[in-house]
Amino acid sequence: MDKEVTIYDIAKNIGVSPTTVSRALNNHPAVKEKTKKKIFQAAAEMGYQSNVFAANLRSKKTNNIGVIVPSLNSSFQASVLAGMEKVANEAGYNLVITQSLESSEKEIANTRSMFKSRVDGLIVSLASEAEQLEHFEPFHKKGIPVLFYDRIANSRDSVGVTIDNIQSAQLATNHLIDQGCKKIVHVLGSTKISVYAERLKGFKYALIDKGIEFNEDQIIVLNEINENAAEFVIDKVLQMNPLPDGLFVSNDACAASCMNQLIQKGIRVPEDIAIVGFNNEVISRLVQPKITTINYPGFEMGEVAMKNLINYLDESETTLLQNTNKITLRSDLIIRESSIRR
Repeated sequence: MDKEVTIYDIAKNIGVSPTTVSRALNNHPAVKEKTKKKIFQAAAEMGYQSNVFAANLRSKKTNNIGVIVPSLNSSFQASVLAGMEKVANEAGYNLVITQSLESSEKEIANTRSMFKSRVDGLIVSLASEAEQLEHFEPFHKKGIPVLFYDRIANSRDSVGVTIDNIQSAQLATNHLIDQGCKKIVHVLGSTKISVYAERLKGFKYALIDKGIEFNEDQIIVLNEINENAAEFVIDKVLQMNPLPDGLFVSNDACAASCMNQLIQKGIRVPEDIAIVGFNNEVISRLVQPKITTINYPGFEMGEVAMKNLINYLDESETTLLQNTNKITLRSDLIIRESSIRR
């Protein structure tokens, strides 16, 4: 049987000290990138297997952070994960990513498997069906930090990173009112999800504030708000009498698709119906006319969430809930041609 390769063998092979090899394999910042590369290459060629498991047992740390997203099929979630990955990578942590597919059952199963695999911390954006939060209790009991982002839980044991969805929806609606819109339809996802419930509040506040009457038929709630829902939305819109003159859609892909449907049916955007989206996704800048939208800083949200979690893990005497259990990021209205009615 072949003798197992050790750090001493690698050190001897490339002429560095065993301490340098050990540090490089643990991604220590004191080792130069060039040396690190050389060591990793030698380790791979010599068939070195680091005994991560034994090291983890000693340190009681896995250096893994669990992330549960509602769906990976979203450019917003992709940018959040990119922000998380950047920060985690720099700090020597790995991400273990799973998706709940908007199902609370799957979210509970994912949470259990994360707990069993002993992640050091957990970051979650809640599934639309998630109503109970008991499945996070084992983490709280064991002192494993849980942090929510975007769709956050009202829980005193956890921190949430979000934007001010009420204010963002007010900004979007006020802009349409300022453009002369009198009948605005708001298209949103399930109001069981905190972000959509808050945007609906903001929409209503803006109307009340400007003395515009609000009717329930001005709201179209979708199980899934995406480009595939546009046909259903526009069918409903075109049945309204009088026709709306403003459309505030809580997702850019859906907004772009709604705009295409309207243009195909001979309705002019923004002259007949002005449109505002949400998220500032790439699609909002690719279509004609370009879509006015709320800039939702996904990458920054990922960075902030991960930084807070890692700060807590690296300095456990600090508390995750230092001054507040909610971090609110800034979001802005980006005005483009889809809503400007001259």
